[in-house]
Amino acid sequence: MRKLLLLLALTTNLLAATHAEKIDALLTAYNQQRFFNGSALVAESGKVILRKGYGLANMEWQIPNTPDTKFRLGSITKQFTSMVIMQLVGEGKIKLDEKITTYLPGYRKDTGDKVTVRHLLTHTSGIPSYTSQPGFFANVSRNPFTVDAFVKQYTSGDLEFEPGTKWSYDNSGYFLLGAIIEKVTGKSYADAVKQRIFDPLEMKDSGYDHFATVLPKRATGYVLTPNGYENAPYLDMSIPYAAGSLYSTVDDLYKWDRALYTDKLLSAELKTTMFTPVLQNYAFGWSVHPLKLDDQKTEVATITHNGGINGFNTVEIRMPNTQDLVVLLDNTSRGDKLDAAARGIIDVLRGLEAPAPKPSLVDEVMKNADGALARVRELKAKSPDVYDFSEPEINRLGYTLLQRGRVTDAVDVFRLNVEEHPESANVYDSLGEAYAAHGDRELAIANYKKSLELNPKNTNAADALKRLEAPEQPKPDAATLDKYAGTYELEPGFNLVITHEGDMLMSQATGQAKFELAADSATEFHPLAFRARLTFAPDGTSLTLHQGGFDHVAKRIAGK
Repeated sequence: MRKLLLLLALTTNLLAATHAEKIDALLTAYNQQRFFNGSALVAESGKVILRKGYGLANMEWQIPNTPDTKFRLGSITKQFTSMVIMQLVGEGKIKLDEKITTYLPGYRKDTGDKVTVRHLLTHTSGIPSYTSQPGFFANVSRNPFTVDAFVKQYTSGDLEFEPGTKWSYDNSGYFLLGAIIEKVTGKSYADAVKQRIFDPLEMKDSGYDHFATVLPKRATGYVLTPNGYENAPYLDMSIPYAAGSLYSTVDDLYKWDRALYTDKLLSAELKTTMFTPVLQNYAFGWSVHPLKLDDQKTEVATITHNGGINGFNTVEIRMPNTQDLVVLLDNTSRGDKLDAAARGIIDVLRGLEAPAPKPSLVDEVMKNADGALARVRELKAKSPDVYDFSEPEINRLGYTLLQRGRVTDAVDVFRLNVEEHPESANVYDSLGEAYAAHGDRELAIANYKKSLELNPKNTNAADALKRLEAPEQPKPDAATLDKYAGTYELEPGFNLVITHEGDMLMSQATGQAKFELAADSATEFHPLAFRARLTFAPDGTSLTLHQGGFDHVAKRIAGK
């Protein structure tokens, strides 16, 4: 029997070593393609089989990433916020179904009395996310804020839907949870997380990332552009706060993972509540769903979350049935590739062949100023096995073109995705959005309907159809449209240019694509491509942008 046990142990160790070698080779290939630059940790059956850095923590000084490099976590922060809230629930200091005005008495009563702590945790509050406000990152994200000032100005908008009826990812909700933690504990959010989680677990390389602090082994964040790597834009860390301001290492996140299998931080009963999904597979700071692997057959139960913040992308995937763990922390904003890399790692853990990363189709096509569809077809004809021609990559190309204002090219690329993946609801949704941006209302409606037919739970398509199918009002005459044409300043350096083209108005925000405005009345319009409204002053001297529960007044600074 002893020999048998030794043989089994030896076999297990050899298998783990083989898995580690394959995973290392996979991540090395991702790094060589500039798809992953960061640190990785993989645990199998609770034991670490790989912990390694890839690429550089600081490119100017050529300092390599290591397992103890510190990375900004982005939205992985939310699971720590959730844990502190649940600890306070266990202590009887917070009730999940209590209205938030009980804990934040200064919050507006008309909306706050409808929203509960549970709604905030599960992204079902209806409170608009501050990160979705127009011009927010360009004009606000560099400024420091106190918690109270930020809550009043940016997380107190009108509700987008009745709390509990829909799911919409919401950084405002987690910002408010941080404010609740401070009110209830009498401590700063940073101190509460440190004392309640980091100190008990000896997570000595984790904390709240204050830019002014000299933090040893902190990675620098970068953005990969067509011209190479650039330093990521500055972000004041008072803004992500309890929704995204923590930093950590892969080793510390392993400690966190192991603790979640115990009752050291939270009772088993409350952990069950925390990990139970509500809408869209989202629980309390975690996404809980089966992950389909690359063989398109195998599914793995996962508890996971991704993060993205200026210069950093992160992914953490826990597999509770086998106590496996994948942590990838990247300091070059390659969130579009981390999911594929993580899935490939899990392929290896399950004995499957992980597909090697292919050169980015988006990076190659965007080198040319026009003819995106022709370039895609050319590359596919000449190099069908070289580039990534998958549905997600084609979709990403379409949205990249849309964001650059190349709307016609985007329509062409999305149409190609529809041709190649006619059973996918998402490709029709994307094409519908591009047609709306192009001003083709009927084609947009047809594609959104097809998407909804394939996926009746697609709330984005349903909302778009409500906008597009709203009864048309008599259009303002040409003289009225001409009066509204001009440049309006939403924020210093962030303008909205309104042009009169044919029988319609077009709007284009600084650095964004141009969109058609549909008339609702003589003074009110709405973009066909996204949820917002514009109200013009009758004399054309100003406009008000209504979006995300907020009203932004913009004065005309140029034009008639």
